[in-house]
Amino acid sequence: MVKAFASSADLADRTETLEVLAPGVYALTAEGDPNVGAVEGADFVVAFEARATPLMAGRWLDQLRQYTDKPVKYLVLSHYHAVRTLGAAAFQAEVIVAHEQTRVLIAERGEADWASEQGRMPRLFTGSESIPGLTWPDVTFSDRLAIDLGADRGELVLRYCGRGHTAGDIVAWLPAQRVLFAGDLVEAQAALYTGDAFHREWSTGTLDAVAALGAEVLVGGRGAVVRGRAAVDAAIAQTRHFLTVMLELTRATHRQGGTVRDAFAEVHAALAPTFGAWPIFEHCLPFNVQRLWDELDGIDWPRIWTAERDREVWSALQD
Repeated sequence: MVKAFASSADLADRTETLEVLAPGVYALTAEGDPNVGAVEGADFVVAFEARATPLMAGRWLDQLRQYTDKPVKYLVLSHYHAVRTLGAAAFQAEVIVAHEQTRVLIAERGEADWASEQGRMPRLFTGSESIPGLTWPDVTFSDRLAIDLGADRGELVLRYCGRGHTAGDIVAWLPAQRVLFAGDLVEAQAALYTGDAFHREWSTGTLDAVAALGAEVLVGGRGAVVRGRAAVDAAIAQTRHFLTVMLELTRATHRQGGTVRDAFAEVHAALAPTFGAWPIFEHCLPFNVQRLWDELDGIDWPRIWTAERDREVWSALQD
């Protein structure tokens, strides 16, 4: 049986759950759909992630408004992917913040990525007609940027931990509350998307830097909120394991003169028993293995995914 392309057949609604992680700290999870979050300052809100369309972002804001009516001053984008950025207009934020490499990637491939992601995951783009165009950051940084939340609320620290899920992923860290919004650098009971990744750096130094923060509550890119230091460590270890298995098996096939299709079969067989039923596993794995194969071929900077290339890779790696 031919598999439906990516998540094109995944049209069922997800149950959304808003959780209060600490006073004034919120996360919205949605059964494996992209997570979003928000942090209250003394007289403003910092939103983390924007969703794929203003309509979808507005639904999140409607839930957040049950807890706070403070205006969104800062919108933080963890990276450049369309499902994280194109809903920005709904927030009417004074300042949109991202890593400097995220701005580079939006300029280089934002339009192509928009078409690619909408084709792969149409359900996430409900209300796509409300998207006014690409989202551009107002402020970028290289290593660290701190937002003073005012009064006695402390700081929200935006950190670049190294190349990983993309070249420009950042995390949002609340040291006083020990809460970390990790973006797609960490997933909790959800598979990884690594089609624009730097696998070797992500699986080593980048995850080491995330772990060193010592979070006690972690919101990953997808999946449930993780509570407790042991559970946070386990989520980071789960992410590292997924990457390590992909690396070891794909590298072995590459060295032995096999094909990318051979590598995909090996990786799928090894990961499916643990990760196969988790969100986006089947959707993402062909693109993951192709990107890793490119890395092993010496292509450091990820090739741009287009709607056409998506279909070609999908067809080439499926049974």
